[in-house]
Amino acid sequence: MILRHSFTPADNARLAHLCGSLDEHLRAIETAFAVRIGRRAETVRVDGPKDNAEAAMALLQHLYQRARKPLDAQAVQLAIVEATRGALAETVTDSGAPHLQTRRADLAARTPNQARYLEQIVSHDLTIGIGPAGTGKTFLAVACAVDALLRSQVQRIVLTRPAVEAGERLGFLPGDLTQKVDPYLRPLYDALYDLL
Repeated sequence: MILRHSFTPADNARLAHLCGSLDEHLRAIETAFAVRIGRRAETVRVDGPKDNAEAAMALLQHLYQRARKPLDAQAVQLAIVEATRGALAETVTDSGAPHLQTRRADLAARTPNQARYLEQIVSHDLTIGIGPAGTGKTFLAVACAVDALLRSQVQRIVLTRPAVEAGERLGFLPGDLTQKVDPYLRPLYDALYDLL
């Protein structure tokens, strides 16, 4: 099936951001959806199986809306994953989740679950987040703490180490207290150094 779409109003900067350097974003979408994408001016042509072509075209339209600023490969890959899961409609928009102010940059959620996590942190005194490693739980929690500190909502940030699991006894580990606790707090320190 061949689908055609013209992006209007034509915005060359947005189209350049959408396609990426040497059309790398288009190639990533082609690979993910097993389609062929052709582009001429503001018209994009997607050729492939019906469901794949429709999903790829929906993703292109979604990314075009977000392409006011350059899109990095990681953001495009994340959008591809969301689209293949059928959660593209839920993808975070610029106005959805709270934006966090830090000294280095403003941060915002990149996925719907991160947006929900940020909303819970902002609206509740205690928030417990569980999930797979590498999904941004610790970094977002520290970013919220730094944001609250910079906005003078809190006076200090208190870091505590996690509860000791069964069988672990810190008293019998070699080294002083700092050497015993530091491995638990290293991700928190790293996030703080990144944000301050």
